Amino acid sequence: MILSVNNIRFSYNSHPVLDAVSFAVEKGHVLAILGVNGAGKSTLLKCLNRILCPHAGSVLFGEEDLLRLPQDAIARRMGYVPQQHTQPRLTVYEAVLLGRRPHMGLTVGKADYAVVEQTLERMGLSALALRPVSDLSGGEVQKVMIAQALAQSPKILLLDEPTSNLDLKNQMDVMGLIRTVVGDHGLMAVMAIHDLNLAVRFADHFLFLKDHQVYGLASRNDLNAETIEQVYGLKVLVKEVSGYRVVIPR
Repeated sequence: MILSVNNIRFSYNSHPVLDAVSFAVEKGHVLAILGVNGAGKSTLLKCLNRILCPHAGSVLFGEEDLLRLPQDAIARRMGYVPQQHTQPRLTVYEAVLLGRRPHMGLTVGKADYAVVEQTLERMGLSALALRPVSDLSGGEVQKVMIAQALAQSPKILLLDEPTSNLDLKNQMDVMGLIRTVVGDHGLMAVMAIHDLNLAVRFADHFLFLKDHQVYGLASRNDLNAETIEQVYGLKVLVKEVSGYRVVIPR
C-alpha cells in the first residue's frame, strides 16, 4: 500500500504556503519533510489529515482519497503527533485510551482496553500507566503521545517535530522508537523535522520544501550537499562517519 500525495495547494488568506506539493511513501518507510522555518512543513502535515483543508489536491491511500473521508475515518488510518501537547491531568493509561476514540461507540469496549494495554507494553510504558502525564519527563511525554497515536491502529503516522525540546539521548530514543515501530508493524511515517542529522540517520527519504514547492526528493543514498545548500542557504559537507552519513556546516 502506498500513500500518494498529489498537487496539494494551501494558502493562509492570500498568502501561498504550499503550491502543487506531491510525493509518495511506501509501507515500512519514513519520509522526513525538511526546509527552513516557515517553509510549510507543519502545514503540509495538517493538510494530509485535513486538520487544514487544502485548496486543491488529493491524498490517496490505496484507492481512497483521504481528503474525502469523514474526520473519524481519517483518524482510523492516520495517527497524528503534534508539535505542542496540551494534555489535561490524565494518567498515561487515560491519555493512550484517548487514541481509541475513532474506533469507539458510546462506551469503551474490551477490544479498546486490549489495544491500550498492548500499546503500553510495546512502548515500554506499562510501568508508568497510572502516573499523571504532567509528572513525566519530556522524553516520556513524547513516547506517550506516540503511543496515543498508535492506539488509533493507524497505517500512517504523521509526526510534527517529534524531537523538539528533547535532550540528545531522548532524541535518539524517540527516533529509534519511531524507526522500530514503522519497520516492525508495517506502518509508514511522514515527519516534519529540523535536525538534518537525525533525519539522515533515521529516515529513508527526504522531501525538501522551498518557496512553497518541492525543491527536491532524495533517498538516504543520493542525498547531496548541493540540495541542502540551496534549501538552507548554508555551505555543508555530507560525509560518512562510523558508518553513518552526517551533514556538517562549513
